[in-house]
Amino acid sequence: MSDAALAAHLAEVAGRILIEVRESGVFSAKALGKAGDQTANQFLCHALREVRGEDALLSEEEKDNEDRLAQSRVWIVDPVDGTREYGEARADWAVHVGLAIDGAPVIGAVALPGFEGGVVLRTDEPRTVPPAPEKLRMVVSRTRPAAEAVAIAQKLDAELVPMGSAGAKAMAIILGQADIYLHSGGQYEWDSMAPAAVALAHGLHASRIDGSPLVYNQRDVYLPDLLICRQEHAEMVLGHIAALAQDAA
Repeated sequence: MSDAALAAHLAEVAGRILIEVRESGVFSAKALGKAGDQTANQFLCHALREVRGEDALLSEEEKDNEDRLAQSRVWIVDPVDGTREYGEARADWAVHVGLAIDGAPVIGAVALPGFEGGVVLRTDEPRTVPPAPEKLRMVVSRTRPAAEAVAIAQKLDAELVPMGSAGAKAMAIILGQADIYLHSGGQYEWDSMAPAAVALAHGLHASRIDGSPLVYNQRDVYLPDLLICRQEHAEMVLGHIAALAQDAA
């Protein structure tokens, strides 16, 4: 099985496991997120160590092993991206399975198990991204919209679309539900690696908000900002971000 097919398969299976954990009726609302995270993480990590044991692994739910820094190939996973949304049985949560090669987000899959029938977006089977509408749409956190995103949306006269997980926001562009995903203020490598890989494979722009490349498998896994959008909007959005930063200086 190819790396891309493996990523998609594992993300899909983990998503099904998470649905079953939630529907088991065993866990309280308070305990459900932790139970889902740990169960999906065990499956993903055991599976990757079984079939890609020569590669390194970084997971949100595992203790970090810095031996990965000497490895070219590093699987980066987030068993449940959007734990709150998962617990609330919303659609906007995701499972991320990605493979960074020499620090680049090359291969990945993002499963959206809460969507009807389940959806998996993957690097090896890119879809046609729908064209942007006249009035652009920017996905933002449903609980803590980033000030920069709100300010840029005002500059662009873009509609704000509140949404849960980072993966769901990034995939919303591919699915034609949004046009720009601008995040600042705190994320980690597992939040963006698989979504960035999938976005790039679909011909989208994916970078830091200063326009620099996204680089993974770093000693410090904090990767606080992200821009994913259509290529035709990237220069415009990055220009507004730079002007905003200059005004704030």
